Amino acid sequence: MDREFLIDLFADFGPVTIRKMFSGHGISADGINFALSLRAGLFFRADEVTIPDFEAEGSKPFQYSTRAKTVLVNSYWELPARLFDDSAELAQWARAALAAAQRAKVKKRPKGKKATKKVAPKKSAAKKRSAKKVAKKPVR
Repeated sequence: MDREFLIDLFADFGPVTIRKMFSGHGISADGINFALSLRAGLFFRADEVTIPDFEAEGSKPFQYSTRAKTVLVNSYWELPARLFDDSAELAQWARAALAAAQRAKVKKRPKGKKATKKVAPKKSAAKKRSAKKVAKKPVR
């Protein structure tokens, strides 16, 4: 799917940002990625709230193969083919996918804030060297 096709496809949803990603495009709104357009198809972000809708349509989660195994990405599900012909309903699914992406963003821990653990201050390298020299001197 090319960029122009995707822009037209999401016209009823509203403005989207489309960026090259992997072998296709990442689709975002309000700075949040909610869809992937790849060679394998169009995939929307999903979670425990929206996955049952995808399952009811017979959709499958995104998957890819490595040399060792097949990886299943349960957070992105294939958009049902019938929605390509119904832009109003596609817009509803896109809003649900954006909401799922927003919920996932809230669940993530903030970057850089790890549990604080009290650790004794480290000695500087110069102090370590001088401590080694002192330890090597013979006692008389």
